[in-house]
Amino acid sequence: MAVLVALGAFVMTLAGGWTAQRVTDRRHLVLGLAGGLMLGVVGLDLLPEALRAAGREVFGVPAALLLFVGGFLLAHLVERLLAGRQAAHGGEEHDHHRAPEVGLTAAAAMVGHSAMDGVAIGAAFQVGGGMGLSVALAVIAHDFADGFNTFTITSLYGNARRRAVAMLVADACAPVLGALSTVFIHIPEPLLGGYLGLFSGALLYLAAAEILPEAHHDHPARSTLLCTVAGAAFIWLVVAVSGG
Repeated sequence: MAVLVALGAFVMTLAGGWTAQRVTDRRHLVLGLAGGLMLGVVGLDLLPEALRAAGREVFGVPAALLLFVGGFLLAHLVERLLAGRQAAHGGEEHDHHRAPEVGLTAAAAMVGHSAMDGVAIGAAFQVGGGMGLSVALAVIAHDFADGFNTFTITSLYGNARRRAVAMLVADACAPVLGALSTVFIHIPEPLLGGYLGLFSGALLYLAAAEILPEAHHDHPARSTLLCTVAGAAFIWLVVAVSGG
């Protein structure tokens, strides 16, 4: 049952990536929306779940928040190291299109997150059918944003379209494989919560330091800002409808 439900996430991920491809003539709006979706997913979905699942504190600070900060700093470090390497080879330090590794790394992280979404579906169905359907609804709804963001991030850093499509397909398949894996393995909830915290920090860095500045660089329009707000509001609606 969990694998069949995860097929819905597969379809929604591809739909999100297809939408991102079709609006290339409004790139600044795409990036603005992607930034809002990423912000909403981190603040309203991933981080609250990480805090709930991770549980324990380390010197008075929730472990999920420590990993959240660590993920942010790790993403910043990777981006700076890649930018420095490009500059050393005569590239422009802030030219995203000369560091395709950043886009591929970010997309790969999203594929990993999507696989964990599938694991969450499978684990929820092990608890009960009602719990499984509730978790599946949340996953399927926000996997549209995952597909949209995966294609956008990969393309933003200068990767060829075929690479972006390949990462999109991998992201679409990941929830199905993740749900299938729960037949054979069980991931402890604290470990899952820690992963979500780490991933949230990295995703927030990409949204705040890369995606949104790029969206407003050539088109500092009010419409771009409205797309960002709409993206975050959409995730809020998804969380509300799915019951958090």
